[in-house]
Amino acid sequence: LVSSIAVMSVDLGSEWMKIALVKPGVPMEIVLNKESRRKTPVAVCLKENERLFGDSALGVAVKNPMVVYRFLQSILGKTADNPQVAQYQKHFPEHQLLRDEKRGTVFFKFSDCSTLQRNFWQPIKDAVITVPAYFNQAERRAVLQAANIAGLKVLQLINDNTAVALNYGVFRRKDINSTAQNILFYDMGSGSTTATIVTYQTVKTKESGTHPQLQIRGVGFDRTLGGFEMELRLRDHLAKLFNEQKKSKKDVRENLRAMAKLLKEAQRLKTVLSANAEHMAQIEGLMDDIDFKAKVTRSEFEALCEDLFDRVPGPVKEALAAAEMSMDEIEQVILVGGSTRVPKVQDVLLKAVGKEELSKNINADEAAAMGAVYQAAALSKAFKVKPFLVRDAAVFPIQVEFSRETEEEDGIKTMKHNKRILFQRMAPYPQRKVITFNRYMDDFVFYINYGDLSFLGEQDLKVFGSQNLTMVKLSGVGSSFKKHSDAESKGIKAHFNMDESGVLILDRVSNLVLDFKLGNTISSLFGGGSSEPNANVTEPVTSGKWDRHSIESEESLKNSHVFLPHIRLQDLTDRDLEKQEREKTLNSLEAFIFETQDKMYQDEYLAVVTEEEKEQITGKLSEASNWMDEEGYTAGTKELKEKLSELKKLCKAMFFRVEERKKWPDRLAALDSMLNHSTIFLKSVRLIPEGDQIFTEVELKMLERVINETMTWKNETVAEQEKLSPTEKPVLLSKDIEAKHSFLDREVNYLLNKAKFAKPKPKDKAKDKNTTSTENSNANSTANSTEDAEKVIPPKSDDGESVKPAEEPPTAEEKEETILELNPAENTDTGNSQSTNHPDISVDAKSFQN
Repeated sequence: LVSSIAVMSVDLGSEWMKIALVKPGVPMEIVLNKESRRKTPVAVCLKENERLFGDSALGVAVKNPMVVYRFLQSILGKTADNPQVAQYQKHFPEHQLLRDEKRGTVFFKFSDCSTLQRNFWQPIKDAVITVPAYFNQAERRAVLQAANIAGLKVLQLINDNTAVALNYGVFRRKDINSTAQNILFYDMGSGSTTATIVTYQTVKTKESGTHPQLQIRGVGFDRTLGGFEMELRLRDHLAKLFNEQKKSKKDVRENLRAMAKLLKEAQRLKTVLSANAEHMAQIEGLMDDIDFKAKVTRSEFEALCEDLFDRVPGPVKEALAAAEMSMDEIEQVILVGGSTRVPKVQDVLLKAVGKEELSKNINADEAAAMGAVYQAAALSKAFKVKPFLVRDAAVFPIQVEFSRETEEEDGIKTMKHNKRILFQRMAPYPQRKVITFNRYMDDFVFYINYGDLSFLGEQDLKVFGSQNLTMVKLSGVGSSFKKHSDAESKGIKAHFNMDESGVLILDRVSNLVLDFKLGNTISSLFGGGSSEPNANVTEPVTSGKWDRHSIESEESLKNSHVFLPHIRLQDLTDRDLEKQEREKTLNSLEAFIFETQDKMYQDEYLAVVTEEEKEQITGKLSEASNWMDEEGYTAGTKELKEKLSELKKLCKAMFFRVEERKKWPDRLAALDSMLNHSTIFLKSVRLIPEGDQIFTEVELKMLERVINETMTWKNETVAEQEKLSPTEKPVLLSKDIEAKHSFLDREVNYLLNKAKFAKPKPKDKAKDKNTTSTENSNANSTANSTEDAEKVIPPKSDDGESVKPAEEPPTAEEKEETILELNPAENTDTGNSQSTNHPDISVDAKSFQN
């Protein structure tokens, strides 16, 4: 479908997903889904043997919300006791979330698979995927694991705010110079809100000279402030209005299907109220066949969401605090995300930032996808793009903690707990760091945890989850020192790397003992990194211990929880293929029944069937049609194929008779033409004088026999066919006519090819004058014959063009001689038995090929 060197971006939002593509000849474009839309709902439907995605799944949500899963981003990588899991359960009471005993995370009861995979049926594996800037290590690794299960090669995880900033910078490259420009992007989507302060300026690098760069300076966010929460408020308001109308004794809030309909209407209503002061909400058959209709004003909507609008300035204040800036240093505020279109959001935000206006000079919906796909192209070796340096920032600080025994002056030994900052808040990445552990002479343990998170509110801390990343236990340290007892220790160094995806990796741990480097790659702890072996490296034994909140490595992913989802996904994929095969067979059966029923009223079909056959076929078709209405739509693929095969077998003879009668005229006309041309050709070559004859008598007799046999077969078979009724099996078969035509054509072509390459016989120069005189005396009759031949209109080829003779280039001797074209398209036999005496005869090889 697309080139294998294509790369894509996946802007995975809470409600919508956008895909952008780069391939040869197409710089950057948003990919349309099968509904020709530029965005796709992040929704999956798992129902019995059926799996649906996007708009198809969303369509099922109204009818059967229990089998459709949406807004999954908020529970990604969360443990069962996380407040956002409880919030999700409240928003979607139709689902039952259970705790996975091994991992502590949640899964859906009765679902076949808790992992969402969007199947585009395109051979694109390389992708850059967007994630919210506030995703922590567990959430980022959950996305990587899901991509691994889906068979994607993740070039990079990119924060969605960074992708937006990159998209903005790429198209304004000329405006970026050595003077720093600070811009604030305010992104309110469906599920969350993020404010980001970005600094643009050109920087000089040793490797490639001066290039534009963006640096993330400050990030503020609200995980639950977004358009979806507004829609939920509207949904509940509509439910209240319906109950107040008292058209039903039941509470609409207890009806899951009715609430799903109300949510869909609330989503439409929110969009309409962004442009209109009031609108009428309408739903046909909301519950118990009762229609619902109620007017909602924008002021009512704003009152419902008043507390939400109060939270709009929060992310801006956090971003400014993180960047240690004031609004005076911000040049402009740019709106991103669909929910910033709500007028009240813009009013509150404009007042909070104190600017004259809010900028809207970026595609609020697609900027992240387009920025991410530019990064994908930059990371791919297949494309060359202008460099644009990106310096992202770690939203959450990370530190290393360890305890060490110390001895006081009085000789009392105590344990001292140490903390060392590894990455500060808003530290730029990608970046490598090294922590040195001194005074350790034996095995020890250190912990990697998040740092000071006091900038988060109480609720955000609960949502964040465990603040412990992992514990690393080093063994073999003591034995290594014993081997080098005379050496001086330079400390044990732990090498860390925060990669382009914002994922923390423990690259390696090494012990420097004078000139001896003692190290080992323990990438298995954090899923990446390597150290090159060299002559002065020895490897101590190291081990890592993990608790349930630890970051899983690439190696542990391969060996733990990946294989089972892979099996489940393959099972679902097999079901998808089975479903497609069934739908294809079902459509074929439906089409066959409908089309054949229609044919039974057409004269050409009625002419070839007896009354008994007609009744039998129409009866079976009617029976099959009724079966389709009652049972067919739930029947399996095998049963549908058997039903189709049975009907085709029943109608085979009728279709055969109709098709044969359709083919007869053209096939017989072609055979008649071939017989005519062959007969003319045979008569023409028999006029060649004996001395110039290039064909043997056996060859001519063979052609004559084939012509006669073909003519006899045609006349007898056509006569026999005319005696038969159209309802009987025909004896004149189109394949037989074609076979006779081909056989005769081969015989003629054999002689034509022989003539084409035959060498002319040498002229007898010993003839006397009397002979010459005799030849001249015959000139009149020869001239007459020649004139008749030259006036013959050449035959036409299939495309209507006159067929020219195929000739070998003449030799030097032949150029001086007259060449007669004997065109057998017309009978040139004048009845004169006197032969022509021409030195050569050129026969048109194409004239006889029908």
